[in-house]
Amino acid sequence: MKKGTVKFFNDSKGFGFITEQETKAEHFVHISGLIDEVVEDDEVEFELTQGKKGLNAVNVRVI
Repeated sequence: MKKGTVKFFNDSKGFGFITEQETKAEHFVHISGLIDEVVEDDEVEFELTQGKKGLNAVNVRVI
């Protein structure tokens, strides 16, 4: 599992971005990839999967 911080999440649009702790890379997250509800600045654990436009965060849970 990777760790990171929620940079942005828009509930009404159902997506956001997570900044990975180790590499500082930003990953797209869709609401369907969430296990827990998230808000900006939450510390999270997640996995990465290949999406249409690059890597997407999935199985996102607050730690």
